[in-house]
Amino acid sequence: MRAWQVFIPALLVACGASAQQTGKTPGLPSINLQNSNSINSNSAISGSEVASGGDSTMGDLLSRGYEIKAAVPNGGKFVVFMQKDQSAYACEFSSLTNTRCGSLN
Repeated sequence: MRAWQVFIPALLVACGASAQQTGKTPGLPSINLQNSNSINSNSAISGSEVASGGDSTMGDLLSRGYEIKAAVPNGGKFVVFMQKDQSAYACEFSSLTNTRCGSLN
């Protein structure tokens, strides 16, 4: 009976230790948004206007093969994630015509 009193806590400690992640956890990617104070050479904006430096619009991203991977509500807005190969964009829709897009990597 005494062996069970030692075995069960030892088993619980071992299970808890193996469930923990080891190594460095990757951080969250930075999102560079259009219309912010920072200068970003890899951001996209909605509509027909194109920012300086050859930036892309949402339509241009779709025509270049970017796929919508997810859309999640964020309060009264939606955030749409687009991806193609190793490149990804996030676009925040506050209305149908008012959108902010930025590169995730």
